[in-house]
Amino acid sequence: MLYKFDLTITFIGGLDMISANTRYITKIGILSAIAVILMFFEVPLPMMPSFLKLDASELPAIIGGFVLGPMAGVIIELIKNVLHAANTQTMGIGEIANFLVGVAFILPASYLYRRYKSFKGAVLSLFIGTFSMMFSASLLNYFILLPLYQAVLHFPLEQIINLGTIANPRIVDLKSFIALGIAPFNMIKGIAMSLLTLMIYKKLYPVLCER
Repeated sequence: MLYKFDLTITFIGGLDMISANTRYITKIGILSAIAVILMFFEVPLPMMPSFLKLDASELPAIIGGFVLGPMAGVIIELIKNVLHAANTQTMGIGEIANFLVGVAFILPASYLYRRYKSFKGAVLSLFIGTFSMMFSASLLNYFILLPLYQAVLHFPLEQIINLGTIANPRIVDLKSFIALGIAPFNMIKGIAMSLLTLMIYKKLYPVLCER
């Protein structure tokens, strides 16, 4: 009789685990779909190169990272860019860039928040995530992404810098392009995503945590 009781508990526990996994996957799917949609709504920023446009597609990923854990945020960011690659105009380089820079924001921010769950913890986490994104985007563009654009798309560096010069006359070379274009753009993006997260996270938390 005790053996049958143990089997029943094991079976119920297995069903609960399957149900929890299903809910986890469903939440990731919903947040990924929202991120894909948001990625199509881009806003140009003054004094920035024309191809640097602000969108809110990191918002569902950072919310997912806060609620479901850092890896959930990374998965949402990955799914978003894989789906968006179907409409790529950069042979996937833009999506690779978006993924790497997004992860540089989401991973440290969501990891720290999971350790320090409070409003101050959220502010500190998003602050560090923003600086991580700005720093990573600068290094990635300087050493990897811009050379990839040149090698794969045959887009001359001079032409890229010229797009920056049109927006901001102080951009005259690669270093000033990074310092006055890439770095401030990602700082602004990080601040915008952080403010939006702080505004809506508490409202979405009960919905995303429903069992």
